[in-house]
Amino acid sequence: MNDVKEKLRLDKYLWAIRIFKTRSLASEACDKGKVKYNGSSVKASRNVHTDDEYEIKTEAKRWRIRVTGLLHNRVQYSEAIKYYIDITPAEETERLQYQASSFHTGKRLSKVGRPTKKERRDIDEFLDE
Repeated sequence: MNDVKEKLRLDKYLWAIRIFKTRSLASEACDKGKVKYNGSSVKASRNVHTDDEYEIKTEAKRWRIRVTGLLHNRVQYSEAIKYYIDITPAEETERLQYQASSFHTGKRLSKVGRPTKKERRDIDEFLDE
């Protein structure tokens, strides 16, 4: 690969490897300082080179990636993961697993909140007596 002479914007790269859903979200993350290179924030227009390491903070996860190749177009996930190495620390992945297990599913907990239809009927029946 002749990646040294190629130019690729950081926001386009992050979009192509599927860290962000849209390129504008990737650009916005760079503007807000959520993408860092060597500990300092970088602009969306920064050129990406192989062996660069970036720290990216998304809503779901804090990523640390090493660039292994340049990807100009968005491809499916199974192809995109070949262009970077995920070097996220183990404690971050453990934190994500803990969060996922304690995630609220949206179902109402038993005996908490509004009464069910059956419970309302029982209450009405009790009050009518």
